[in-house]
Amino acid sequence: MTEPSKVIHVRNVGHEISENDLLQIFQPFGVVTKLVMLRAKNQALLQMQDIPSAVSAMQFYANVQPSIRGRNVYVQFSSHQELTTMEQNSQGRADEPNRILLVTIHHMLYPITVEVLHQVFSPHGIVEKIVTFQKSAGFQALIQYQSRQNAISARSSLQGRNIYDGCCQLDVQFSNLDELQVNYNNDRSRDFTNPSLPSEQKGRSSQGGYGDAGSMYALQASGNRAVGFPQMGDPAAIAAAFGGGLPPGISGTNDRCTVLVSNLNPDRVDEDKLFNLFSIYGNIVRIKLLRNKPDHALVQMGDGFQAELAVHFLKGAMLFGKRLEVNFSKHATITTGADTHEYSNSNLNRFNRNAAKNYRYCCSPTKMIHLSTLPQDVTEEEIVSHLEEHGPIVNTKLFEMNGKKQALVLFENEEQATEALVCKHATSLGDAIIRISFSQLQTI
Repeated sequence: MTEPSKVIHVRNVGHEISENDLLQIFQPFGVVTKLVMLRAKNQALLQMQDIPSAVSAMQFYANVQPSIRGRNVYVQFSSHQELTTMEQNSQGRADEPNRILLVTIHHMLYPITVEVLHQVFSPHGIVEKIVTFQKSAGFQALIQYQSRQNAISARSSLQGRNIYDGCCQLDVQFSNLDELQVNYNNDRSRDFTNPSLPSEQKGRSSQGGYGDAGSMYALQASGNRAVGFPQMGDPAAIAAAFGGGLPPGISGTNDRCTVLVSNLNPDRVDEDKLFNLFSIYGNIVRIKLLRNKPDHALVQMGDGFQAELAVHFLKGAMLFGKRLEVNFSKHATITTGADTHEYSNSNLNRFNRNAAKNYRYCCSPTKMIHLSTLPQDVTEEEIVSHLEEHGPIVNTKLFEMNGKKQALVLFENEEQATEALVCKHATSLGDAIIRISFSQLQTI
């Protein structure tokens, strides 16, 4: 075995495994100070706070096979004693104390707003600005203090603490940003030094990038440039929905709208079930099952960016006992015909209104589904009864948000949750048509 190191090398990290998934299995042993996803190699490198933390993790996983989302991952000490270079994402992590903190919130069972974060962090000093966003690591926030000492005090006091009992755990690191620029004062971003900022955009700018009119905020750090995504309807609003930058592997420049889905189970799949699955990633124009290849289908998305999201997040997903293959089609569009199902005017398309907000919920299939538009008098027993034919339900949570009933349902694996979504999205429960999405939460 390689000599002990703070750095742990993880192999067999599939595309469905997120930064947050890796943090979950190593954080019980100590603070993870750096994390690099080597997507092209299906590998990752993590740096623990010190060698004893890394040794504890390695000793534990020598006896217990670590598994993430049903996939065994393999760990060993890295030959690196320190990660000196990192693939920085747009907000970055840094070891050097800084007045801006990067906060990741794990086990987020309750909504976290700017007001909640201000209440938690302001006892440690004057908070100037807060920006919140969704990244692959989960819900994150950038919090800018008036002084570096305030930030050091906050990190020391709050690292690893829960905002609410048993959930909403804080992972507080120093950011490498120099200054946060906030464009709007609302529940997702706030500049406390400039209360006169508008709460939402007024009109649109022709310039694409992080600082565009649709963006919640702009990130300014040495070496970062604003990037436009020309194939998207509102590039900056979409970039903001993904936390200022697109998920790893997404270019935002694809112009092919139609995808080819193969290795389907022809006995179980129909056009409406495919619609329910693919509509998570964009509006559906039309779907065609190929009669000469019953395990193939064409799905035409609303634009090239939505098609790219579908290919990225659904490639390799399990559905009805088959592992889906999802690729861009050579056909630009699907021609209308008797064997083509039209969905362009469907009120079930999820991106007709507030499209940028819906991008925040795009992810690969997970074991947890989120139900909304439920009847006000619905019970957990009724929800379980409606869904349990698709697999054993591990846990459920019924809650209310903005006066409306919602629920989380945890299955044993992603395939069961995916089946429940494709079969039961837009079905009737009581007097309501329910809406189902994948949840990025790990536990209830």
